Amino acid sequence: MSAKTNTYLESKPRFEILDGLRGVAALGVVMFHIMECYPSEISRWVMPHGFMSVDFFFALSGLVIGYAYDDRWDKMTIWGFFKRRLTRLHPMVVMGVLIGICFFYYSGGPTFDLIDTAPWYIVLLQALLLMLMIPLPQSMDIRGWGELTSINGPIWTLMYEYVANIFYALFLRKTGKVWLGIIVAFCALLSADLCLQLNLFGNLADPNFQYTINGGFICNPEHIYRAMVRLMFPFTMGLLLSRLGRFISIKGGFGVASLLIIAMVSTPMLTDLGPVYEGLFELCCILLLFPVILSIGAGSKLQGERATKICTFVGQLSFPLYITHYPILYMHFSWVENHMDAPVGTHVLVGITTALMCIGVAWACLKLYDEPVRNWLKEHWLKKN
Repeated sequence: MSAKTNTYLESKPRFEILDGLRGVAALGVVMFHIMECYPSEISRWVMPHGFMSVDFFFALSGLVIGYAYDDRWDKMTIWGFFKRRLTRLHPMVVMGVLIGICFFYYSGGPTFDLIDTAPWYIVLLQALLLMLMIPLPQSMDIRGWGELTSINGPIWTLMYEYVANIFYALFLRKTGKVWLGIIVAFCALLSADLCLQLNLFGNLADPNFQYTINGGFICNPEHIYRAMVRLMFPFTMGLLLSRLGRFISIKGGFGVASLLIIAMVSTPMLTDLGPVYEGLFELCCILLLFPVILSIGAGSKLQGERATKICTFVGQLSFPLYITHYPILYMHFSWVENHMDAPVGTHVLVGITTALMCIGVAWACLKLYDEPVRNWLKEHWLKKN
């Protein structure tokens, strides 16, 4: 067996600020999903662009993967790369599915009209398929929203994260800066296709997703296209940025970049001005704001003990929070549906307690499950000859 196959590569030093920014974006997703429980006349004003955190996650992934692996292919096989990515991501995918099973039948009602009639064995079958990252057609929906991953919605993004990892290992790692720049430019055009409803290929027909980058969580041709567009520009842009290595260093970089993310996800929907303004806003965030935030996060240094603690905490929490929160919010959907007339203060309190529950579950999963499992896999799988 070759030395290349046997070599275990220790992790490089991390971009601590980028880890923290991933946590800020994950909290934005949680707030977006909590507000998504309410009618659009309410949700459009509070964290309405939290869904764009998904696109930011893909951009972070491109930059971090380029930094971590671009210069290691003389010591690492493609299978070695996939083993490292599976070790990092898949334990929490499995936990997200298990939590989805636990909460599934507690979130029935008119909003999710198929739950009450979903046979238990179909739920378990879908859980198994989801653990294996096998997408499900709309005909297998067991919740009522036609989602790609009915048991735990956000897992669809991990399917496409794996797609990006495969593209990187097979093709993009060999691509020079010039050709990668051409790919980034083409993917930017595809992002404009969604955000400005250019409909270049005549495939944008869903009336619920007009002039927006949103979508991708349904298994049909339009949403597969949406998901691939959402994936490819941010990922390739982050990868190109890592290879260019031209970052922005400013004092208080974590705070500045965090405020930019918060400003993005909390900006009210601009559809009242016209749908094209909403599309322009999203496109500008993706094409212009994302590179700036990534550059600040990669180029700046943490300053002060408090900033370091906050950044470390939200960074560690980010992935477990993202992958475990939605089953809990399915129950929140049902509560809102049955108590819409409750006082505003009650809704605020329930929303806060739901968010705290999500954070507590995520932290417990991280410390009691994810870290021990990844450490075991590192010792008994990654380092094994």
